[in-house]
Amino acid sequence: MAESWHEIAQVKKENRHELKLTGNHISEKIAANGLDPELFNLEGINYLNIDHTCLEEVPEEIGKLENLTNLVLHSNQIKKLPASISKLSKLKVLDCSRNKLENLPEELSNLPSLTTLSFGSNLLTSLPPQILNTKLSVIDLSHNKLEIFPDICHAELVHLSEIKLNDNLIKEIPFNISVLPVLKVLDLGNNKISGNYLIFLFIQNYSEINQGMIFLVVPGELADCSKLKDLNLKGNNLTDKRLSKLIDQCRTKQVIDYVRQHCSKVGNSSGNATNKSKKGKKGRKSSECENTNSDIETCAHKLHILKVSDNIPVIKVSDHVKSVRPHILACIVKNLKFTEESFKKFIQLQTKLHESVCEKRNAATLATHDFDLLVPGDLTYTAKPPNDVKIIPLMRTKTYSGAALFKQLQTEADNLRREKKRNVYSGIHKYLYLLEGKPLYPCLEDSKNQVISFPPITNSDITKMSANTTTMFVEVTSAMNQQTCKKVLDELLREMVVQGLGCQNQNDDQDKYHELLVEQVKIVDLEGNMKSVYPSRTDVQYEDKNIIVSRE
Repeated sequence: MAESWHEIAQVKKENRHELKLTGNHISEKIAANGLDPELFNLEGINYLNIDHTCLEEVPEEIGKLENLTNLVLHSNQIKKLPASISKLSKLKVLDCSRNKLENLPEELSNLPSLTTLSFGSNLLTSLPPQILNTKLSVIDLSHNKLEIFPDICHAELVHLSEIKLNDNLIKEIPFNISVLPVLKVLDLGNNKISGNYLIFLFIQNYSEINQGMIFLVVPGELADCSKLKDLNLKGNNLTDKRLSKLIDQCRTKQVIDYVRQHCSKVGNSSGNATNKSKKGKKGRKSSECENTNSDIETCAHKLHILKVSDNIPVIKVSDHVKSVRPHILACIVKNLKFTEESFKKFIQLQTKLHESVCEKRNAATLATHDFDLLVPGDLTYTAKPPNDVKIIPLMRTKTYSGAALFKQLQTEADNLRREKKRNVYSGIHKYLYLLEGKPLYPCLEDSKNQVISFPPITNSDITKMSANTTTMFVEVTSAMNQQTCKKVLDELLREMVVQGLGCQNQNDDQDKYHELLVEQVKIVDLEGNMKSVYPSRTDVQYEDKNIIVSRE
């Protein structure tokens, strides 16, 4: 067994609360045997710094250092952070800059004491939502590969004053940037932001709307950030040369004034952001533009998002499922009205999504339930040994264990294959390999511990959808990531509203536009701490301008 490191032994001996490991001699020790396991027994330390080493992966045992307030890991070779980082509830500063991170664990979404988050100079393409990290003050994601502005524009982030996103691939500034009440520094230099205005063309055929609009990438709402003192947009290919000149001269006040006067607001999309009511041609153009917007909104599909209410069940996620199929999201679709024909098309849509966006259930599994058939109370997403999972599968009346159902389906598949003289499985049987040899099976249970969903195989017959269903509970699970669940749900809702599956018509005389009412569902841990909610503010955002999304 390797000898304990001198640096760690000294900290333990002197009962110190800080440890710094840096330089070539530490790197050589890591290369030889990895980090000294004794490091993770120093439960009293609150400051840990490991920098300029060959460290590639932070061990799960980091979660044992629950008194850490500062974790500094810059200038290493780190490619992965563990999910156990969520156990560092006292962590205030996390610095993982200058590493090789390509993605981050979803558990970074819930670090309630975090004030400074630094991931500059990595290979990141996204950041987990930060709405729960309400003490965040500084975020540094500079020099990465972000194409989309991270999910940090939330009114709950009342301390967020500094955002560094320079040297990325970001194309747009979100219009809800103005909800950050104390934003002082916004650095978006050297990105892919290319325009700054909104053009409305007055068109006869509303199917041409997509061709008639250039959507904002520098929204007028930016000027509503009243505390903003340092704005950097240098290195972006803006089409407005006057604005570009102001930016190059580094005159933040003048830039903000120009945005206020000349850049339209996405939130109300009323043409001129100043909304001046002057008479003459300008006044008439403004009025015409407003009327055009009103017409556009009328001639479009609509998704109405309702905030989660207290009487809606939450999904509690057990630790047991983390090693099996850890990701789940859900929502409720209300006021449905199916016909036999539209319900048949809805079932066909689920099959299509399983084959396409769900990648033959390898990426995700989509499950739908009649909400009115659910037992009242919260749901639990967990994993159990195959013999402990008990379910009445769809289209069956008998209760099976997970193991018995697997065996039964396998027998049916073999018989069907011989009967049809085929070399491959068909139907639900072709997904059996996804569970083969697994020690635990994932399942979603109701408040009476009845299994209503057994992904990726089947739902329970007790919550089966029908043409009479008026309220649908839909859940998506994935072994990959939360983003995959979002992608599947976004696509399901888009297809439903565009095809009018279960939708009430928006206008009695105009049946090609539809409305869908969707209510949020929260995902929490067993202690009730929120992990995620769907649809959040960043979900159901479509490039298709024939879909309008409204939120409570």
